Amino acid sequence: MRVLVVEDDPTIASAIKQGLAQESFAVDVAYDGEDGLASACAIAYDLLILDIMLPGINGLEITRRLREVPTPTRILILSAKGQAEDKIAGLNLGADDYLAKPFSFGELLARVNSLLRRPANNLGDVLYAGALSLNAATHFVQRDGRCIELSSKEFAVLEYLLRNKNRTVSKDAIITHAWDFDADILPHTVEVFVMRLRAKIDKPFDGQALLKTIHGLGYKIEDKP
Repeated sequence: MRVLVVEDDPTIASAIKQGLAQESFAVDVAYDGEDGLASACAIAYDLLILDIMLPGINGLEITRRLREVPTPTRILILSAKGQAEDKIAGLNLGADDYLAKPFSFGELLARVNSLLRRPANNLGDVLYAGALSLNAATHFVQRDGRCIELSSKEFAVLEYLLRNKNRTVSKDAIITHAWDFDADILPHTVEVFVMRLRAKIDKPFDGQALLKTIHGLGYKIEDKP
């Protein structure tokens, strides 16, 4: 899952990015409203964590403009202001949730996970393909009852593939959703991670391959081997 944090306080922005990165999210950061709006319009983010008080364009205006498009990106508003009118204004403009500062990272993460369980085609926390299952909340992956240990990035790639089960996804789409702007990623990198995933989710299971290469197009997780 890819997240954009728009927050002008570098300390808060860094803490959110580091915490979410440890939870296998790809996280980009913008420090003012103009850069935040430009990034949100350019990339199909799964979630936008948006401060209200920003240099340039404020968070409420960003929310209004994004919802005019409209965009399916979930929006979580942050603000040091605790007044009810800020919360009401943000929600009325199309934000999905509101969190007042100061907050604990645990509370933020709970809100993030809750919002990401609300896509139009809600798939929930546990994703399946055949006997393979991935729990997005606990990061537990298993196949045929056997636990599979994945790195955080392997997990992110597999989760994206499972959320698009039975559909072909391109290397560029995988890069967009599993890595952030700071990562210097080439299509060959995706090939390496797909190879690693195959070695863990397919090869130990009697050669029954769930992860398929669609030559010239990308990759697909199929429900049946």
